[in-house]
Amino acid sequence: MEDILEKNERIDDLEFKNLKIIQKENGFCFGIDSVLLSDFAKDIRNDSKVLDLGTGTGILSILLSEKTKLKKIYGVELQKDIADMAKRSVLLNSLQDKIEIINLDINNLGDIFKINSFDSIVTNPPYKNQNTGKINENEYKYISRHETTANLSDFIKISFKMLKDKGSLYMVHRPERLIDIIYELRNYNLEPKNIKFVYSNKYKEPKLVLIKAVKNANKFLKVEKPLFVYDENGSYTEDILKIYNKI
Repeated sequence: MEDILEKNERIDDLEFKNLKIIQKENGFCFGIDSVLLSDFAKDIRNDSKVLDLGTGTGILSILLSEKTKLKKIYGVELQKDIADMAKRSVLLNSLQDKIEIINLDINNLGDIFKINSFDSIVTNPPYKNQNTGKINENEYKYISRHETTANLSDFIKISFKMLKDKGSLYMVHRPERLIDIIYELRNYNLEPKNIKFVYSNKYKEPKLVLIKAVKNANKFLKVEKPLFVYDENGSYTEDILKIYNKI
């Protein structure tokens, strides 16, 4: 198994159906946001053709390939070496029949796919505007966290182009960007249908927001019950343990 690794890489256990992921020791590693999004999007219909925008390590594609009965998922990643690493994770899990990793700028997806051709799209895009946050990060982390090559509007615009009519977009983001997200979704006729806020615990402000939007849908928004990560003792809540398949 070690021969699949390159320098400064490691294999981590995703703690779900024996799935593994390859990550750089000094790079941007997956967090709970990707895990929560994979659970939020598990209602993707059977035999769906799915697009994972900004797949990074490929964690979303890998988890969804086992949490749903999707037909095929295409993970799109701009950084060549990160895309290569994601491809090796796909091979490591023997999921090459379900997952294809593509090294491409999301803005150029129209060059290889027909518009209106995907049933669902999932994305964990960079959260920060280009000129905000820490800038003393390595290049991999900076590109993963900041809107350097594609911004929020780009992710939503390409989602509208690629989705079939009534297709679904699933996104995880930061609550402070919620107004921007809803504005851009409606600007591109992706109607917000479900929102779930994620809190560290019941005493803290929300840290993440999960959003499902549907292309050309009617206006009706359901705010789901909040998700708390930790209980009063600092342990994972029952809801989180269920997501991690621990109970």
